[in-house]
Amino acid sequence: MARVQPLSGFPEWTPQERLVEAHVLATLREVFALHGFGEIETRAVEPVERLAGDSEASKEIYAIGRLNADEQAGREAKLGLHFDLTVPFARYVEENQGRLQFPFRRFQIQKVWRGERPQEGRFREFYQADIDVVGRDRLPEHLEAEVAIVMARALRELPLPPARMHLNNRALVEGFYRGVGILDVAGALRSVDKLDKIGADGVREELHGKGVSPEAVGAILELAAIQTPDGSFVDLVEALWDHAPIVDDADEAREHFDRGARSLAALVDAVNAAVPDTALADLRIARGLDYYTGAVYETVLEGHEDLGSICSGGRYDSLVAGGGFPGVGMSIGVSRLVSRMLGANLATATRSVPSAVLVAVTDEEHRAASSALADRLRTRGIPTEVSPNAAKFGKQIQYADRRGIPFVWFPPAPGDGGDGEVKDIRSGDQVPADADAWTPPTEDLKPRIVRG
Repeated sequence: MARVQPLSGFPEWTPQERLVEAHVLATLREVFALHGFGEIETRAVEPVERLAGDSEASKEIYAIGRLNADEQAGREAKLGLHFDLTVPFARYVEENQGRLQFPFRRFQIQKVWRGERPQEGRFREFYQADIDVVGRDRLPEHLEAEVAIVMARALRELPLPPARMHLNNRALVEGFYRGVGILDVAGALRSVDKLDKIGADGVREELHGKGVSPEAVGAILELAAIQTPDGSFVDLVEALWDHAPIVDDADEAREHFDRGARSLAALVDAVNAAVPDTALADLRIARGLDYYTGAVYETVLEGHEDLGSICSGGRYDSLVAGGGFPGVGMSIGVSRLVSRMLGANLATATRSVPSAVLVAVTDEEHRAASSALADRLRTRGIPTEVSPNAAKFGKQIQYADRRGIPFVWFPPAPGDGGDGEVKDIRSGDQVPADADAWTPPTEDLKPRIVRG
């Protein structure tokens, strides 16, 4: 038989690692639901042309089809696995708009597939968790803060270092760019979005290549350098406008700029009031995607900045082509986050299996008695397994220890009364116990996720 070759980019965790991942997923669900977000799940496939749109995303799409391609050829559109949750969510809202209540608050946690080169923290198959609020024709601005607050609270519930949310506003940035005479604002934003990758000199060279004047380049790099933990950035950006090379007839651009500055200041203050020491106004954050129109977010873990943004998103004018569905949303790359949690020992499970108790087997003739005792514990919600063999009790204790099971239950000897005795194999304490009354300590009932 040929040796199995591993596939890179498709993470497969051990049971103990999977407990960490499951804890993250459960925590996100709990916090999202606590704030009134309802869960949806969309199909894994969409027509390839819908997934790709006008972008170069088609390079990352995994196309699928039946093995008997001739049978399917020409009968239905070519399908692809979704590479994020935004495209399927847009289709879901468009198809179900008559059955939804707006503003529609949804969260979605599913696997996505992306055909990019695997590397640390980047996978071809991974979990993504999104929250969005979508309105019908209008969406109150205060929801931009609410979405950020929900995400910040979710991250604080996880065994992670402090997360800092870097916030900007596209109206502020676009107004400033237009004010200094940049016509291709979207192109300039995509260049500035590369600051962390290619540095200021690389961005300057790229913008010069797009025809942006040296004076304008200098001004937008100055803007990108502004970062404050509160609304004090407003004075800094206004001073920058006053000495920047502003073009004539920039009144509309200035109005755009002022509106964005006010919105960003309110956003930073609201997030920090709800989740202290979380938000930063960071005028470097651009989010190169064209559809963002208001707040934009990127989140990094303190001490793990090399991981990049673990959570990002922003405000958009329309989720659905044709308009009418403005919204705001954020997305967490769950597998990316879990990979760092495991690799950097930020979190671990207290044991690798759910079992709190191993019921020993005196001999195979009496295995049924051990199984019946285990079922009595299970009916009371105590995770229990039965020893796979009737070896000497010392061997069965070793088996429990290797599995990380804290308690071993010894059934009574044939003919004896009672339910036997239970042993804490960590301390050595062993006491008589009643299977209908005994309960392990709360901290031992189920595996817990603790900071590494």
